[in-house]
Amino acid sequence: MSHPPLLLSPELWSHVFEYLSMSDKFNARACCKYFKRLVDHWSLWRDWTVVLTFPRSGPYNAEFWSTLRRRRVSSAVVKSSRTKDWKQLAQCLPTLSTLVVEHSCQSSLDCLKYFSYIKRLVIRHSNTSIVLDASIVKESQHLIHLNLCDVKLTKPTRHSFISAVSFFSNLTSLVCHHLGIFEHTSVMIHSVLSCLPKLEHLSLSVVHNLYSNIPGPDLYRSRGLANARTLFSLELIDCMDQSLSEDLMKLVPGLKSLSVSYKYTHQELMDRELSPLCHFKTWLSDLPHLTTLAIFKGPPVKQYVSSIPTTVTDLTLCVAGLSSQDLTATAARLPDLLHLHINPWPSHSGAQTPGIPLLFPKLKRLKLPHEHIPESKFLALHRLCDLVYLEILDGSPYLSKLTEKLKALTDYKLQVITSPSQRNVLSCC
Repeated sequence: MSHPPLLLSPELWSHVFEYLSMSDKFNARACCKYFKRLVDHWSLWRDWTVVLTFPRSGPYNAEFWSTLRRRRVSSAVVKSSRTKDWKQLAQCLPTLSTLVVEHSCQSSLDCLKYFSYIKRLVIRHSNTSIVLDASIVKESQHLIHLNLCDVKLTKPTRHSFISAVSFFSNLTSLVCHHLGIFEHTSVMIHSVLSCLPKLEHLSLSVVHNLYSNIPGPDLYRSRGLANARTLFSLELIDCMDQSLSEDLMKLVPGLKSLSVSYKYTHQELMDRELSPLCHFKTWLSDLPHLTTLAIFKGPPVKQYVSSIPTTVTDLTLCVAGLSSQDLTATAARLPDLLHLHINPWPSHSGAQTPGIPLLFPKLKRLKLPHEHIPESKFLALHRLCDLVYLEILDGSPYLSKLTEKLKALTDYKLQVITSPSQRNVLSCC
C-alpha cells in the first residue's frame, strides 16, 4: 500500500473491511496487530457463525474465546457430544442465541439448560434416540425457531411430538425432516397449526405410505385451522402425489410462499411404474395469495403452468426438461416476475437464456447456469434494464472475463455472484 495503515482513520479502514468476504477478513487480520484489532470489531461479524469442533489435540485457549466475545458472536455450530466441551462453551459464550447441535446425543442436549438466551435451536443427525420435551431448553418461551433434521426420537409418534412442540408456543419457524414419524402430511400440518398459534414457516419431509387411506374432507373443514392464517411459508420435501391429498392446500389458503421438492421427476416415476398423478395444479389453484413459488423435480411444467397464481413475483424452477415453450408459457402467466431462478437438466436445456430479457423484462434478480450458452447470447442479459443481481450457478476458468464484460455492458450497475452462496446455518444439510 502507498501509505502506512495508521495514516488512515480506523473508521475508514472499518468501512473498507465491510466489503471483504469472510476469508479476506481473516487474511487482513493476519497482516498486523492494528488490522487484527480493527477487523475483530463486532460490527463486522454480525451474521457470522462460529463452527466449534473441540479437537482432542487440545482445548480452545483463552485468546480464542476472548476474540469471539469481542466479535459478540451469538451463533455457533457445535460438533461435540462431550459434556465438558458444552460446559466450557456455556462458560465462555453464555449469551449465545443460536445453537446448531451436530451429531447430538441425550447428554449433549441435557447441556442446553446452561444457555439462557437460546432463540434458535437446530438439532441435526442424532447418534442415539433423544427425548424431546420442554426441558430441552432453559426458557421454552424464548424459542422462536426449532429445526429437527434426521433425529431419532424415543417416542416417534405424532401425539408425542405434538405434545412436546406445543410447549414452545412462541415458535415462528419449525423444520421437521426425517424424524421417523409415520403420519400423513395433511394430519401433521393440521396438528402443528392447532398447537402453535404464532407459526409463520413450516417445513416437513413427506412420509410415503401408499397403502393407507388419505384423510377425508372433514379434516379441512375442522375448527382447528384458525392458526393457518399466520402461516405464510410452507416447504415440503420428498413429495409424491400418491401419498398426498389433492386438497392439502385447503389447510393453508393464506400461504404467500410455497416450496415443493419432489422425490422423483416425471420420467423417474414412469421408470418405477408409479402412476404419474399431479395434484400440484389443484394446490396452486387453492393459493390465491402466493408470491413466492419454488419447484424441484416433479411433473412437467406444462401440466401446472396455467394454474400458477398471477400474484407470484419470485419463481424457482429446478426441473427436468425445461423447454423454451415452458418459459414462454410461464412469462405469459407471470409478466411482472421480479425474481427468477432456473436450473434445468439436462443442462443444455438452459440454452433459452437469450430469450429471458424479452420474456421477463422486469427481472431484478436472476439465478441460472451458463454452461452450453455461447458468450454472445449470455451477454444479451445486459438488456434486462432493472437487473441488479445475477448469480451464476456453475463455474469455469473463463467466467471472470465473461462477467467483467457483462458488468461493463451494464455500466457496472449489476452485481454478479459466481461462488456458491453461504448455506444458511439454520437449514438442514
